[in-house]
Amino acid sequence: MTRTLRCEHSVSDLARSYPMSFAAVQKHVAVLERERRHGREQLVRGNVDAIRRTHLLLDQLEASWRDRLDRFAHVLADDLDRRPEPTDDPEPRSTP
Repeated sequence: MTRTLRCEHSVSDLARSYPMSFAAVQKHVAVLERERRHGREQLVRGNVDAIRRTHLLLDQLEASWRDRLDRFAHVLADDLDRRPEPTDDPEPRSTP
């Protein structure tokens, strides 16, 4: 991604750099980059606005999940506080 923020690259050049198929790289590029055709080549350049929007969305999702995890931790702590204390009796009692 940072390479495409500096200058344009062909999708073929980018695909050679990653252990995934050309189609997979092309799909990733389509989400976060601007593209244009130059003959048969598809050239891409980083789209800073799309990256900012994605970053904002991920920050919002992270905050939401952190809030959920904090609430879950409180529920677990309350549950532990309500449990009866274990007895010092080493022998379990049998019921008749």
